[in-house]
Amino acid sequence: MISGSLTALVTPFKNNKVDADAYQAFVDWQIRSGTNGLVPCGTTGEASTLSKEEHVHVIRLCVEAANGQVPVIAGIGSNNTRSAVRMAGEAQKCSVDAVLAVAPYYNKPSQEGMFQHFQAIAQAIDIDIILYNIPGRSIVDIDLETMGRLAEIPNIIGLKDATSDLARVSDYKAVCGDDFIQLSGDDPTALSHWAHGGSGCISVASNVAPAQCAELHKLCAAGEFTKARILHEKLDRLFKDLFLDASPAPTKYALNALGKMQAEVRLPIIECRESTKEAVVSAMKMAGVEI
Repeated sequence: MISGSLTALVTPFKNNKVDADAYQAFVDWQIRSGTNGLVPCGTTGEASTLSKEEHVHVIRLCVEAANGQVPVIAGIGSNNTRSAVRMAGEAQKCSVDAVLAVAPYYNKPSQEGMFQHFQAIAQAIDIDIILYNIPGRSIVDIDLETMGRLAEIPNIIGLKDATSDLARVSDYKAVCGDDFIQLSGDDPTALSHWAHGGSGCISVASNVAPAQCAELHKLCAAGEFTKARILHEKLDRLFKDLFLDASPAPTKYALNALGKMQAEVRLPIIECRESTKEAVVSAMKMAGVEI
């Protein structure tokens, strides 16, 4: 089952090209540190600035490095349904375990338009789909009725919810059923999301603190919420300070400090400010990340 600490992987660049060696070494480190699943080519992976060829290349690199040890859920989202369908097919060819499909952004489709968008992706592939609801970026919000309809499609198995609305967990259970996988899309709400009935998080912070994030989710899964809260408090500054500047610049700076990759990002994202770098280093130390 897809659950626990799932890392929304950054994509390392070197001289404006995907750094394949750094990426696969990074994936290996993630798995050895206890990460429960990998999500290449999401927003944190700067998918919007990857070419189609790079997008497929990164997915293939991740699957190869993971080697079946943990699930790989590839981001394939687009506001162009045909593009999303094509990328979902490419991801399936790469032998991913599932795809992550975001609500179409910018176009502002209706609820029926979103339903048909996701249905088209589901009908085009034989692997599982995790929906991604993030109104702060996409503008549109997949409503409760639409989510219930989508959950009836056999290979739509769960949701990454980045609304920070914890009341939705119970609402989704009521319309989608207990087997529908609910993942938080925000590290700061992951602990509470578990308490409400969720089962993990697609995490940015686990790029930098994979062992600590994996332990947090392990405690939550075991119902050890007092211990989990103590660990959450140590991680909380990291959760928040990785977003002091446009993501993933602060995360890549942190990983550069750990010797994992270059801090290089692609426009329109730019390198983070000196004040952010200082805050991130302080947050890493608070979280128990050795620099």
